[in-house]
Amino acid sequence: MTKNRIIPYREDLKAKARELRKNSTLSEILLWQEIKERKLLGYQFHRQVPMLDFIVDFYSHELQLAIEIDGDSHNQNYKYDVKRQAELEQYGVQFIRIDDKEVKRNMNNVLRAIEHWIIEKQRIL
Repeated sequence: MTKNRIIPYREDLKAKARELRKNSTLSEILLWQEIKERKLLGYQFHRQVPMLDFIVDFYSHELQLAIEIDGDSHNQNYKYDVKRQAELEQYGVQFIRIDDKEVKRNMNNVLRAIEHWIIEKQRIL
């Protein structure tokens, strides 16, 4: 794993990311409570991280893993999400997409899925 590789981003996205952190969705707050402070297998995640021309919900530099919570707005922005993900994948970022309702209804499943991804990634490397 490439440790803490910084991906360039537009400077104006810093303020937007700060605003998004202040106005997190319920699902983002719930997941953040479970993954902050290295609670998830010892890996550090950050919230609302600017990358290129985009902001991802959660990101671990160590894992090069973006976690996106897909709610109703993502359904309307599907083409944008696909384009954004493809551009970031060119920088080595990998994605886990989680349904907003799944976070609210079954956090244990969500955490198991993320842990499974991390363990599989470690096995490959």
